[in-house]
Amino acid sequence: MTGQIRNSVCALVFCASCAGLFAGQTRTWSQGDFTDFEKGVIKNLSVRSDGVVTLAPRSKEWSDTSAMYLWSLARDSKGNLYAGGGTGAKLYRIGTDGKNRVLAELDGLEIHAVAVDSKDRVYAATAPDGKVYRVAANGKTEVFYDPHAKYIWALAFDRNDNLFVATGDQGELHRVAPDGKGKVFFRCDENHVRSLALDSQGNLIVGTEPGGLVLRISPAGEGFVLYQMPKREVTAVLVARDGAIYAAGVGSRSPSGQPLPAAPAPAPAAAAVNPGQPAPRQPAPVLPLTTAPVNITGGSDVYLIDPSGSPRRIWTNTRDVVYALALDSSGHLLLGSGNRGHIYRVESPTLYTSLMTLPATQVTAFQSGADGRLYAATGNVGKIYEISPEPEAEGTLESDVFDAGLFTRWGRVSFDLVPNGGKVSIQTRSGNLDQPQKNWSPWSAAISDPKGDRITSPPARFLQWKATLSAAGVRSPELNSVEVAYLPKNLEPHVDRIEITPFNYRFPSQVGVTAVQSMSLPPLVPQQARSETNEPPAQAETVSTVTPAMQLAKGFIGARWMAADPNGDSMVYTIDIRGKAEKEWKLLKDRVPEKYVSWDSTAFPDGEYRIRVVASDSPSNPPAEALTGQLESDPFVIDNTPPQITGLTATRNAGKLEFRWHAADALNTIQKAEYSLDGGEWTLAAPTTGLSDSLALDYSLVVAAGPGEHTMAVRVADSYGNQSADKTVVQ
Repeated sequence: MTGQIRNSVCALVFCASCAGLFAGQTRTWSQGDFTDFEKGVIKNLSVRSDGVVTLAPRSKEWSDTSAMYLWSLARDSKGNLYAGGGTGAKLYRIGTDGKNRVLAELDGLEIHAVAVDSKDRVYAATAPDGKVYRVAANGKTEVFYDPHAKYIWALAFDRNDNLFVATGDQGELHRVAPDGKGKVFFRCDENHVRSLALDSQGNLIVGTEPGGLVLRISPAGEGFVLYQMPKREVTAVLVARDGAIYAAGVGSRSPSGQPLPAAPAPAPAAAAVNPGQPAPRQPAPVLPLTTAPVNITGGSDVYLIDPSGSPRRIWTNTRDVVYALALDSSGHLLLGSGNRGHIYRVESPTLYTSLMTLPATQVTAFQSGADGRLYAATGNVGKIYEISPEPEAEGTLESDVFDAGLFTRWGRVSFDLVPNGGKVSIQTRSGNLDQPQKNWSPWSAAISDPKGDRITSPPARFLQWKATLSAAGVRSPELNSVEVAYLPKNLEPHVDRIEITPFNYRFPSQVGVTAVQSMSLPPLVPQQARSETNEPPAQAETVSTVTPAMQLAKGFIGARWMAADPNGDSMVYTIDIRGKAEKEWKLLKDRVPEKYVSWDSTAFPDGEYRIRVVASDSPSNPPAEALTGQLESDPFVIDNTPPQITGLTATRNAGKLEFRWHAADALNTIQKAEYSLDGGEWTLAAPTTGLSDSLALDYSLVVAAGPGEHTMAVRVADSYGNQSADKTVVQ
């Protein structure tokens, strides 16, 4: 017999032997939401917010500068890129072949803004205490303009080659003529003009910090607040072809612990002053963005301000910080973010796509290129990536690891897709470690039929699937969901604790029945943690058992218990009872669905008993596969016989009466004794020992009484509420 045949025979024998171990209802592991897919390992794929997975746009590393991070990108008419960042104010020139060189090394800590005029002359702004430099093609530099500001955040040219310079910490916007002569064009009440863009009418659109304002400034220098964002810093603004404005805000503006305000209406007036007029302001903060990109609390919001001026939030994320905005070749908004290197595409105000993840930590700037291409600059480390409109040829998604909780047999894997001429295939692997390692099974053969096929990965506790998407030309297939059928090994249920409830009370037999007197029991919790074993934890462990209020009912007694099924199966319970001297269990209640029961104890002779609770998972399994678990209670007493009163006597002594009696119970302690003289109120009587702690007690009491006949009544009760009475007459 060859090794292959021998292995096949062994596999058949193993499957046949396992068949009886698995029972119950088949379960399904389904993944089809954005959050499901986002947990996986994604390579060359995009995930839309409605859970559609497609091939990502094709991307590649275009140029690797020596910078730690890049902040700005610009492009000349010949297709050359210019990039600036830090640390060290080096200006890089990247040719159309992707090769880069340091065009100039300026005086400063970093370059935060780069721009190119209509004559392909390059301008770079340094920080802090920076200046605007003009850099010639041969690398020769000259100071073009000094705004006398601590920070220069953005540069932009209008159609007449006037350069606008956005600064901080004075919150000024400068206009510089082509000859290098400039002055303050607009001053706002904010500390920083953080972002800058121009619309088709020559208006400037600026974003500020710390008030999070988006302003429109006319060519005449008149300002108008379009919107105040809930965030403190507007990191990027963009004007679309139709005049709509996009603005990205980051950082919490509201006091810590208070919710951010809802999107308000546009501000009715401008927060601005005339050029040259000083405006009061608070001391400018030292911004972390003046060095390397860092984490910013509060996440990001992106707003669309439509041409009518109405604002609307179209994207938000509590983890990612948006640094850059751009439009792709189809006019969709792209977001460059940190600190996970994500690029997002906004499809509509209610739909977005996690387009791709670049290897760097932050995506800090975009620059459009030829043929619909886009270039992205990054921080940590400073590289430039080229993004094409065509999809990747192939991409993969490895799901997160599924924990079935128990040793499990795998069924069929199926998936829903729109092929678009491409194809999708699914592979699986399994193991008994919570992370895929070398001791997992290898990836199975690919399954390409969307209707699916049976998983060949061996039974185990954990499973993972991998989807491979392949393109057909410029079209990508769409993967919508993946489903895996599975069936854990059936394990017997267990009963962990039984508690006998107080006597003379019963659980209600019908929902909604209100007792005259009731008793609420605290939740039943484990007496101690279960011992550590190698057995996997139950999927439906009972933390506590909460039972309904018990109703007063003479002669009744009850029990409640804790039970759980490792498979999460539904259970029913059988309750048996046995007396102390009895050998056989007698059925008390059968197929009880609740975890409690009560019964009339007067049908049983007084004495010591135990009950046994047997839990069965039969409601969730075929009869031949159902399993049981059981537990016996501690001994308890049924006592419906009242204590006896003997020796009740009375003697008269100098205007007082002395009474004596003896009380005894066969099974329980005497709980209390009371007396009533001549029909008066019942009064508590203490035993001669002072403590009611015995099955038999003596009582002696002296009461004042006048001459004549008197009647003394006494009554005693045991701890089960059984009560007896007696009386005597004194002449």
